[in-house]
Amino acid sequence: MAVEVGEIFEGKVVKIAAFGAFVQLESGETGLVHISEVANTYVTDINEHLKVGDKVKVMVVSTGDGGRISLSIKRTLPPPERAERPANRGYQNHSPREDRQHSAPAPAPKAPLTPAEAFEERLSHFMQESKKNLASSSLYAVKKNRRRGG
Repeated sequence: MAVEVGEIFEGKVVKIAAFGAFVQLESGETGLVHISEVANTYVTDINEHLKVGDKVKVMVVSTGDGGRISLSIKRTLPPPERAERPANRGYQNHSPREDRQHSAPAPAPKAPLTPAEAFEERLSHFMQESKKNLASSSLYAVKKNRRRGG
């Protein structure tokens, strides 16, 4: 029986390796669940999640040359719940943004730049960054030479 990408099967873990687990499907074919496809969280040790003989639900991710089948357990799981962020994000002493008094008015939106102006602005920014980088690398070279006694 040929498996199709996207199909979901029940399988049994038959072998565990450091990089993943081999799962035998109901059809008798064996596929690999890579360690990155085991759970919705980062997995450092696959043995904490799977044991030989475990029954698992897997999705076919891909099929390759030589009958290789890539499987995923995490794609059959519901998506992880995202933790709610606190409304104030740790700024207890500040009022909400809309209630704050601003001392300076917001700057007026800029008119779109022409291609030539945009190029000149990017070139100017590049030159400033290059000067900073060159200055910091020159200072580093001077300090390095002083340490050597040269």
